[in-house]
Amino acid sequence: MKELIFGGARSGKSLLAEKRAAESGLRVVYLATAEARDGEMSRRIAHHRERRPVDWGCAEETLHLAAKLRELAASDTCILVDCLTLWLSNLLFAGQAATQAEAGTAIDCPLFNAETQALLDLLPQLPGRIILVSNEVGWGIVPMHPVSRLFADEQGRLNQRVAALCDQVTLVAAGLPLPLKSPATKA
Repeated sequence: MKELIFGGARSGKSLLAEKRAAESGLRVVYLATAEARDGEMSRRIAHHRERRPVDWGCAEETLHLAAKLRELAASDTCILVDCLTLWLSNLLFAGQAATQAEAGTAIDCPLFNAETQALLDLLPQLPGRIILVSNEVGWGIVPMHPVSRLFADEQGRLNQRVAALCDQVTLVAAGLPLPLKSPATKA
C-alpha cells in the first residue's frame, strides 16, 4: 500500500506517518531527505531522530529517492519518506532550476525532471508499504520571489501526481487526519 500524508507546517503529518508506520506490523525504515545546512535544521533533524523508535532503520537520500526506495523496499518493510518537500527543494537547488528561475529564464532542469519522473514510475511497482510525507504549500498567497513561485508550483504538481498513484491520501490539519482517498473510495 502507498500512502501520501500531507499538510501545512507543524500540522502533525510526520507524527501521523510515524504512528501509521509503527502500527503497520512491518519492519520500518525511516528515509530522510533533509540536509542539515544550518543549526536550525540540525535541531529539527535531531528532534525527529529522538522521537523515532530505536529499532527502526534509517536511511538518508537527498536527491536520488527512487533509487534508494528501489534498494530498500521489500514486502516485509514499511518505508516512511519524510519528506517530499525537502527532497523537491534539494532537487531544485542541486540542478539549475532555482538559478534559472532567479534569472527569469526558461526552466530546464534535467536532474529535477529525471528524478521526479523516476519516483512516479517506480512508486506503483514497489513492494511493502510506502508512506510519503509532504507539505501543502499552495494555500497561501502567491509568493513574490521567482524561486518561491517555482517551488510552490512544482510542489503542488508533485503532490497531485503522487496522490494519484497512492492508495490512500490523508490531509492533516491541526493534528487531525482528514482522509481524502482510501482503498474503498479510490478517486
